[in-house]
Amino acid sequence: RFSCRASGGGLVQAGGSLRLSCAASGRIFSSYIIGWFRQAPGKDRAFVAAIKWSRISTYYADSVKGRFSISRDNAKNTVYLRMNSLKPEDTAVYYCAAESGAAWPPNYDDMDVWGKGTLVTVSS
Repeated sequence: RFSCRASGGGLVQAGGSLRLSCAASGRIFSSYIIGWFRQAPGKDRAFVAAIKWSRISTYYADSVKGRFSISRDNAKNTVYLRMNSLKPEDTAVYYCAAESGAAWPPNYDDMDVWGKGTLVTVSS
């Protein structure tokens, strides 16, 4: 059974960088899409970025374009989210999730499996 777990969060100053990791385990289908979402205090969970497991296709929310970069290492079954030029408004719990590949780009409701989140705090 597929599962995923996010890690790499922490406290960083505005303008700094962090790299989050999403470690996948279990049966992974080549059609899978891995997405990063975030939930700030008092707000709904929002899409951040997504990547196709077996193709060179990525998609970003407008709020992170040019600052965040999603990538994958298939050999390590890991998807990364490199976050640069962080802003206080990027503060949130970040989640990775997977869906079977039917929706592109994926929305919150499309995701089939969610991992535990990792907290990112950006201080001003």
